Amino acid sequence: MNERISWVQPYFWGNEIAYVNDAVKSTWISGGSYIKKLEDSFSDLFNINNSITTSNGTTSIHLAYLAVGIKPGDEIIVPGFAFMAAANIALHFGAKPIFADVDPKTWNITASEIEKKITKKTKAIVPVHTYGNVCDMDEIMNIANKYNIWVIEDVAEALFSKYKDKYAGTFGHLSSFSFQATKTITTGEGGMLITANKELSDKMKLYRSHGLSERGKYWHEVPGHNFRLTNMQAALGVAQFEKRNDIIAARKNMHNLYLKNLKNIDEIELQYFEPNINPVLWAFALKISKKVFPQGRDILIEQLKEAGIETRPGFIASSRLKIFHTHNVPVSEMLGDAVISLPSVPTLNEEKIYFICNQLLKLKK
Repeated sequence: MNERISWVQPYFWGNEIAYVNDAVKSTWISGGSYIKKLEDSFSDLFNINNSITTSNGTTSIHLAYLAVGIKPGDEIIVPGFAFMAAANIALHFGAKPIFADVDPKTWNITASEIEKKITKKTKAIVPVHTYGNVCDMDEIMNIANKYNIWVIEDVAEALFSKYKDKYAGTFGHLSSFSFQATKTITTGEGGMLITANKELSDKMKLYRSHGLSERGKYWHEVPGHNFRLTNMQAALGVAQFEKRNDIIAARKNMHNLYLKNLKNIDEIELQYFEPNINPVLWAFALKISKKVFPQGRDILIEQLKEAGIETRPGFIASSRLKIFHTHNVPVSEMLGDAVISLPSVPTLNEEKIYFICNQLLKLKK
C-alpha cells in the first residue's frame, strides 16, 4: 500500500462547509443560532432538558466540577487507565484524584473498585467510557446513590454508544462530551454538557460566560470563565450531527472489519464489550502479548510506522505519572504497557483494514 494510513482524521459528511459559511456571513461568529441548534439536537436525542455547549471537553468537566461544588481537599474517583482530563482538572481545584483500577477485559472502571476508594471526602465519581465501551452504569449509580456522591460521566470517547439500550451520558447527574478533531463528531475543538438538573445547568451557564447573568450588563454573579463555543464551530457540529446515522454505520463497519481479521487470533486480546453494550467506537484497540510480540508495544508502533501505518499507544497508567500521588493500579499499568490503538478512521475500507491487520500479524515472532 503506497499511501500512509493515519490513525484518525476528520471527515466531512454533508453540510459542514455550507453551514460554516452561513455562520460567517451572518456575522454571528461568537454566539449565534447554530449553538442553540446543536444544544437542541443533543437535548432531543438524549431526551434531556439541559444541554450546554462548551469550548472543549475538558472545560465541560471543569464546569461540572464548579456546578457540584468541588473544593480543595475533596476527593474525586477516576480510572487509572483513561485519558486524564478529569484527574488533571481536579488538581486545578486543589482536589485529590483517587485512582481506581480498571477491569482487565473491558478496560473500564468498575463499581467494586470504586467502592473500595470511597471515603468521607469523596465528592464525585467520573466514569470514563474508554474507546467507546461503556461502564456498568447501573452498578456505579447504585454505589453513588448509596453514599450520596455526584456522578459525572466522561463520554468523550463514547458518543452514541449504548448501555442496556440507553445512550451513554444519560445515567450520571451530569455528562461531558468532546468534539475535538479526532472525536466521533467534531467541531475542531468543543464540548457539551448535559444534565436533567436545571439548577446545575443554570449554574454552569453562569460560570461558562464570565458569571454574567444578563448579556450587555457587566454584573458578575460569580467569578466565571469564558468557556463558550463559537457559532462557526457549532455550525460544523450541527452538520455532523445531521449525519450521525451515517457516522454510526461507518464506525460500526470499521469495527466489524477489524473483528473479521483479528477476533480469532489467539495471541491478540481485543477489548471486551459486555452483551448489554452497543458500542460506537472512537478507537479500535487491542492488547498485545510479549510472547508473540517480544519487541514490545512501543517498538511495534515504530515497525508499523515504517509500513506506513500510524497507531497510538494505550493511555499511560496514572501511577506512572509524576503529577499524581503514589498509588497502585496494576491492571492499568499492564494495559498502559500493552494496548495499541490501530487506525480508526471510520471510512477505512476493507482493503486498508486487511493491510493493517496483515502487517500487524507479520510482525509476530
